[in-house]
Amino acid sequence: MTLDEVMAELAAKGSEQTKKTFLRHGAKEPFFGVKVGDLKVIQKRVKKDHALALALYDTGNSDAMYLAALVSDPQQMTKAQLNKWVKAAYWHMISCYTVAWAAAESRFGRELALEWIDSKKEQIAAAGWSTYGCLLALKPDEELDLDEIADLLERVETNVHTAPNRAKYAMVMFVISVGTYVVPLADKALATAGVIGVVEVDVGDTDCKVPDATAYLDKVVSMGRQGKKRKTVMC
Repeated sequence: MTLDEVMAELAAKGSEQTKKTFLRHGAKEPFFGVKVGDLKVIQKRVKKDHALALALYDTGNSDAMYLAALVSDPQQMTKAQLNKWVKAAYWHMISCYTVAWAAAESRFGRELALEWIDSKKEQIAAAGWSTYGCLLALKPDEELDLDEIADLLERVETNVHTAPNRAKYAMVMFVISVGTYVVPLADKALATAGVIGVVEVDVGDTDCKVPDATAYLDKVVSMGRQGKKRKTVMC
């Protein structure tokens, strides 16, 4: 499919109701309001088309930007392209999903995650924490730097309540990712969850809530899901 063909299909699949929902969550024009399920229908036809993915992201249209990750080949992503993507990610659906997925599955995931975490810009910092959390879901424990991850958990304990708004949410999800996917650090993640307690995040005019990390991790354990890695974080 060409860029024009995809954009025409996105326009046809958009709805005002979905637009209203996304606007409440932080989206801005231009976008059509396409449900993720409908984006996946297009993804199944396109499969992988990295050049198309780059073109879709460059439109600045939120629907197209989300689809870009789904049809991208992260192994072809350069560091410059990923930095371009994160700078253009203006709301959390793009920074914490689209960009984080592509970065985590690229050759530069850990490097960029650590760089982005230190950013003073809310969405870039959020993308950094999300990227590292995605890495934990993908990589075997023996390929992870456990000391570094433990240090990041301590950083969450110290800074989460004063971090930029969306970075707070991503930091909580990082703790959950450690406790879910990294068995050697599961107890430390649970302890961190207990220390940070309830984290307040402004989620706009929505009913969304920040997950309680302790309750979430208890559920992971009870369901026998702890330590089960994923083949991909794209969804």
